[in-house]
Amino acid sequence: MAESTRSDARRNRDTLLAMAAEAFTRNDGPVSLEGIARAAGVGIGTLYRHFPSREALVEAVYRAELAEVSAAAQAMIDEHPPVEALRHWMNRYAEFVAAKKGMAESLRMILATGTIEPSDSRVSIVTAMETLLRAGAADGSLRHDLEADDVVTSLLGILLTSSSTLQAQRLIDLLIDGVTTRR
Repeated sequence: MAESTRSDARRNRDTLLAMAAEAFTRNDGPVSLEGIARAAGVGIGTLYRHFPSREALVEAVYRAELAEVSAAAQAMIDEHPPVEALRHWMNRYAEFVAAKKGMAESLRMILATGTIEPSDSRVSIVTAMETLLRAGAADGSLRHDLEADDVVTSLLGILLTSSSTLQAQRLIDLLIDGVTTRR
């Protein structure tokens, strides 16, 4: 019974994280914790047992999403040619950035406390980009003289300043065009 309880608790936690990430992505304003619990099919008490505060939930979502988006680089290389993998990963990273808009205030508070170090997040994303760029340089589809940090900075600029998803996609296309080799 104890193993079943643990797996139920783990499943509830994972579902809460998924519903919270979805809610934060969908909304630019405050997100209701009660709504997240309801969407996860649990009571608010279960949410608070796993995440004692809004900030604890935001931090957990952020860390889970960061780990997933970082790991996605290698998974995409394993499934696609490097340029295609880069495009897929950039789209996944765009989703990650979009999710942060709905939790911006709580995330700012967490960053202010030092619980999450912006430099750690940056290193994780730049490392993922390095993985993608190395694969493309190795097969000759991506330029070999690229700095991963430069590409990440360009991508962030696109994602944070675009007025629409369509504009962001057009600008990502331009960025990809700029990092590919001419054959």
